[in-house]
Amino acid sequence: MASLNNQPSKKAIRTPGGSAGSSQGKANSSGQTVKFARRTSSGRYVSLSREDIDMSGELSGDYMNYTVHIPPTPDNQPMDTSVAVKAEEQYVSNSLFTGGFNSVTRAHLMDKVIDSEVTHPQMAGAKGSACMMPACDGKVMKDERGVDITPCDCRFKICRDCYMDAQKDTNLCPGCKEPYRMGDLDDDGPDYERGGALQLPGPDGNRDNMSMMKRNQTGEFDHNRWLFETRGTYGVGNAFNPPEDGGYDEGFGPGSMDATEKAFKPLSRKIPIAAAVISPYRLLIFIRFIVLCFFLHWRVVHPNNDARWLWMMSIVCELWFAFSWILDQTPKFFPINRATDLEVLIEKFDMPSPSNPTGRSDLPGIDMFVSTADPEKEPPLTTANTILSILAVDYPVEKIACYISDDGGALLTFEAMAEAASFADLWVPFCKKHNIEPRNPDSYFALKVDPTKNKSRTDFVKDRRKIKREYDEFKVRINGLPDSIRRRSDAFHAREEMKMLKHMRETGADPLEQVKVPKATWMADGTHWPGTWSVPSSDHAKGDHSGILQVMLKPPSPDPLMGGADDKLLDFTDVDIRLPMFVYMSREKRPGYDHNKKAGAMNALVRTSAILSNGPFILNLDCDHYIYNCKAIREGMCFMMDRGGEGICYIQFPQRFEGIDPSDRYANHNTVFFDGNMRALDGLQGPMYVGTGTMFRRFALYGFDPPNPDKVAAQKAATEATGDSETQKEPLTAPPAQTTQPLTASELDPDLDTNLLPKRFGNSTMLAESIPVAEYQGRPLADHPAVKFGRPPGILRVPRDPLDATTVAEAVSAISCWSINNLSY
Repeated sequence: MASLNNQPSKKAIRTPGGSAGSSQGKANSSGQTVKFARRTSSGRYVSLSREDIDMSGELSGDYMNYTVHIPPTPDNQPMDTSVAVKAEEQYVSNSLFTGGFNSVTRAHLMDKVIDSEVTHPQMAGAKGSACMMPACDGKVMKDERGVDITPCDCRFKICRDCYMDAQKDTNLCPGCKEPYRMGDLDDDGPDYERGGALQLPGPDGNRDNMSMMKRNQTGEFDHNRWLFETRGTYGVGNAFNPPEDGGYDEGFGPGSMDATEKAFKPLSRKIPIAAAVISPYRLLIFIRFIVLCFFLHWRVVHPNNDARWLWMMSIVCELWFAFSWILDQTPKFFPINRATDLEVLIEKFDMPSPSNPTGRSDLPGIDMFVSTADPEKEPPLTTANTILSILAVDYPVEKIACYISDDGGALLTFEAMAEAASFADLWVPFCKKHNIEPRNPDSYFALKVDPTKNKSRTDFVKDRRKIKREYDEFKVRINGLPDSIRRRSDAFHAREEMKMLKHMRETGADPLEQVKVPKATWMADGTHWPGTWSVPSSDHAKGDHSGILQVMLKPPSPDPLMGGADDKLLDFTDVDIRLPMFVYMSREKRPGYDHNKKAGAMNALVRTSAILSNGPFILNLDCDHYIYNCKAIREGMCFMMDRGGEGICYIQFPQRFEGIDPSDRYANHNTVFFDGNMRALDGLQGPMYVGTGTMFRRFALYGFDPPNPDKVAAQKAATEATGDSETQKEPLTAPPAQTTQPLTASELDPDLDTNLLPKRFGNSTMLAESIPVAEYQGRPLADHPAVKFGRPPGILRVPRDPLDATTVAEAVSAISCWSINNLSY
């Protein structure tokens, strides 16, 4: 267990010791240390004392799990939670987290990520006002629009570290010398504890349930934890229907007929192939089968006595080919087409209502994975275009999280992704404003069609011209990154050599002795890149580097953030300018461990995303594949959220290819496979997984079977039957309310022992606790009797918890080579 110590410096060192709760007191007292410090210009970490500097040398032995707890303030005193949460989120998004097996987990606060100017206010390196504290070079805290956050009425500008020091020391504003007042900064979002929602009832129906409330680290009400441990409700008419005399106005009661009617509209449907098309094809297959049988019979009864061995070999081959042909043709008897109804999806999950006046979405979250390994073989510009198409999808922004796995640990990929996040500040609102399709900028500007077709805004041509110019400059910056990184590294290397020569002269060393300075790869802020160097060295090679995690775009606010005429280069008035969460990850690699290539990268992405965002669904893409249809995610959700969707493991999207000659003489479009075989397999049980373009249910990736309501009910009833005599008199059926409760570990898998969870998923408690949450949030709505295993409507409208340094540090630990290599999962 680690906690924040009470030293007043900004370089807070988290050391083992202390305890904050009985639930976390089981951690090993000698667990892994988490250290937060600044790096000097030479790339070395600076601590407060010699003891702190030597701390990393004390770590040895086997890997041990750790749990980091960061109180609201260093001395556990209450503080203004609204300012604290925003400051912590900004700190996380501006920090590069590194760590791994038997190493210190560090958060490197970055003042600059790329050489070019950063436009997005929540990215590291964004321009901001300087802290007004003497001898402090920090940046002032900013909100989503980049406006300075001043926690005091006197508008004294202060950075996050100085604000926390002032809170801890005297709780006085350094400007006006007045105490900081709680709640001075109003949040934009609605108050879920006081306004617009029912008081949360307990399981026994009593509304006075303060004893059951769970508090998070900031002292606020933890909605997620409360929900999954009780039968909680959120909002009027979502999960709880009050009595008829509850005081609602007529027509605004929670049990309105409109919500019931929506459940009877299917989100998807099967469209059978017309009989005029499929019947002749089936007849042709039958005729071919009869002819094949006659041919094989003739081959068997007429052997070739002069070459019997050759005849026998040919017979075996022909029988094998015939068997393969039968296996290929059998599914094609029942091909099907599927269609979705996006209007019904929007009506059920996104439409405003008396209980949801702002129209906040009730759709589940989705985590999108992109994997890359070598920037020389996989151009960073192609990967950046894929990321831009993901960030611009037509789906609730707060429900999306994009992750990129860089198995090469290259600084070139890291800075290219930072450039893409910066350019997304213009590209994503532009796509939303003008309904651009496709939303890959390279493919969009290469279209040979009239760009003004179906465009109604009069400023489209002007905006397109500006965004095209910005994209051309973006490509120049991406293509120039290799030379920029090389020149920067050479300059810093020359500076380090000069410093070493000067030091040798001052110490009287032999002037003929060769200067030995490792040729490192340097980041834009003048520090060593913790990943792979262009000249490999120990701890900085492709197969030997620490884990890296950077939240490039922090989670957006839950409510829309409309742009203005003067905010950016383009006029984004009445356009939501929020960007989805975007995370760069490079898993730890060490010699002697089997990293399992792309499968291992996907495993690391699943573990990291479970801790940071925990979307119930996952979409994986290769770095050279992009989303052509911006509504594809919604169409996938039509299947997952439909009745019976809880039994769907994954959805395979077809692939389409560019740069192929019009005649397609070499069948590069794979039309027979995607449009023929995959439809045929879908008619039987489902298509096969082709490695990319697949939407998974996270719960299925953990290796669990689909939930079985009857089996769970019987198991619960059998457990209750072993109790007292009153329980034995109850029928062996579960009450309907239990179908909307999260499953325990034994209910997820009857053969799963809770004591074996660490062996299966690792010692991360955050990862283990996220499993039933992901299963619960991925269920369809329980708004119809036909849905046997659903969730109450409205529970996913609650904003997600903000990221903090503890959570990101846990994610870094979860992707270490030791924690992944020794698991049965």
